[in-house]
Amino acid sequence: MRSSTLRLKDLCVFALLAAVIIASQLAMQMIIGVQLVGLFISAITLTYRVRALIPIYVYIALYCLLHFNPYSIPYLYIWLPLWGMFMVVGKFKMPGILKTVLSMILCGLYGLSFGTLYAPVQMIIMNWDFDNITKWIIIGFFTADIPHAINNFALGVLIIPLSELLKKLNNTSSP
Repeated sequence: MRSSTLRLKDLCVFALLAAVIIASQLAMQMIIGVQLVGLFISAITLTYRVRALIPIYVYIALYCLLHFNPYSIPYLYIWLPLWGMFMVVGKFKMPGILKTVLSMILCGLYGLSFGTLYAPVQMIIMNWDFDNITKWIIIGFFTADIPHAINNFALGVLIIPLSELLKKLNNTSSP
């Protein structure tokens, strides 16, 4: 039976995962639509389930420290749909190839929805009406969300192997 308390090892692993996520985002920030954040959040959700929120929100805190402005506000909620989808996927027993394809599709769909998920805060910050935000969503869909979705879909093939690796590393006992 697993205790609900966090061990020091867990805290260190979660801090390291958050650091890896922010480092990957910083490394890829100049390439529109290309990032590894979705891959990492999906894999750690499959591995750590509800506790995955810890490294996700440590990552968000780091992101906000580095980029604090009104446009970082959506980061407080924007990763929750991805986390939620993989919480559901993690409950199902299915063959590895099916789980991989499903992970790829979900990650790709999340990439397509990123701008729409971001839109409510953008609408408030810019004081835009529905027509302006709709135009912003459509332009962003073709210029950023489609490349984001393609990237997420392609990287989705790594979600299950990364999750399995994390599970193995997590179960390895230290001397």
